[in-house]
Amino acid sequence: MKSKPIQKILTKHKKKSNDIMFQKEIQLQTKPRGFHLITDEILNALDISNVNVGMLNIFLKHTSASLSINENVEPEVRKDLENLMNELCDDKPYYQHTYEGNDDMPAHAKSSLLGVSLNIPISNGKLNLGTWQGIYLNEHRNYGGSRKIVLTVMT
Repeated sequence: MKSKPIQKILTKHKKKSNDIMFQKEIQLQTKPRGFHLITDEILNALDISNVNVGMLNIFLKHTSASLSINENVEPEVRKDLENLMNELCDDKPYYQHTYEGNDDMPAHAKSSLLGVSLNIPISNGKLNLGTWQGIYLNEHRNYGGSRKIVLTVMT
């Protein structure tokens, strides 16, 4: 079967005029290496109060940090996750990509393992997270700098 050109496929799936989709890019302040709750920073950047049913995509525009969802109360969980990822990825003698520092290749590995994108349902104007769930920015570099995140709301 011959595939159709992508342009034709895309034009068949246009959103209806009553569908809402919006996007915003935010820049998070520099955070030290570790796992950081950023749920409030995400919520403060968006007004989703008028979204009854939708989806929030969060995309991190970096290769040495990651995003995840996990425990939002006990800080020991974040410390334990940092220790686990360090044990899995740090100080491997076979790394070849080392000219940006000893923390760079492990940061890329951690980012690949955890990912840079999340999808969270929106229900009745709120993120539909579990009681104990929070959004994490996982900074894998010793001096990673500020991080850019693209927030896309789809309804």
